[in-house]
Amino acid sequence: MNAEQTLEKLRKRYDVTLPSGMNVTIRGMLPIGLAMRTYKIEQGVTFEPGRRQVIVGKAVASRYPAAQLGKQIRFGKGLWDVVGVFSSGESAANSEIWLDLNQLRGDFERGGDSNSLIVRLSDPASMDSFNKSLEDDQRLGVKPIGEKAYYESLTNTPTSLFLQFLGYFVSIIMAVGSAFAATNTMYAAVARRSREVGTLRALGFSRFSILSSFMFESICLALLGGIVGILIALPINGMTTGVGNFQTFSDVAFQFRISPLAMAAGLLFAALIGALGGFLPAWAASKKDIVQAMRDA
Repeated sequence: MNAEQTLEKLRKRYDVTLPSGMNVTIRGMLPIGLAMRTYKIEQGVTFEPGRRQVIVGKAVASRYPAAQLGKQIRFGKGLWDVVGVFSSGESAANSEIWLDLNQLRGDFERGGDSNSLIVRLSDPASMDSFNKSLEDDQRLGVKPIGEKAYYESLTNTPTSLFLQFLGYFVSIIMAVGSAFAATNTMYAAVARRSREVGTLRALGFSRFSILSSFMFESICLALLGGIVGILIALPINGMTTGVGNFQTFSDVAFQFRISPLAMAAGLLFAALIGALGGFLPAWAASKKDIVQAMRDA
């Protein structure tokens, strides 16, 4: 019995509805909280204090059809109107839902406590002394952390680290395979063009010229393969997906970015693979004896 059959059997036996989907971070805040954050309303308007309204990050709106402008989402004690879609650069805040803090407290019957506070100092130079004063005050029991560091910690989860490791591992395996493929291709090219190599040597071309010409050919072939790879990868540029966060047990979305810098790095890496794969065949071609090269043809 597979997992789907097991879940269906449990639903029928106990007459319950099991939850599905992903957890999303819901952040309640006061108007001052909105003023302290850097964001932009891309669609609609911001929520009004005292009303059951929410604004959703652009990553949430793009991944979940029910969280789009003009629709309603259900949590707490009822429905909430989606009145706006916001963006906050490349921050993890794009994976959050914002709403009025007092309305959120009422739905979950919580008092005036909060599990996190954002503080902005008028003088950035006093940040260290401010953090030290908070840590030394045993009555508060808080741990200050920079906002950038906080959002970075949300992405440093076992799932994201595994995805990074998997990406590097696949890249290395593909690079090794590509280097061997380039070596085999260039060895075949050298074998087919022995007479050409012998003729060039007889005309006075140096061994270095033979070596550099085959190396250049190998690099050009590798760059051509790199360009094809970039064209294949371009359709996923801007695609949004997400990973689970084990700190908040919520979904953190991210976008695939194929930037000009990434494309340049990919082409540079392809050229390096071409150079490594083509060196030994080019070296063998440059060492061929003139008479032996003409005889091998």
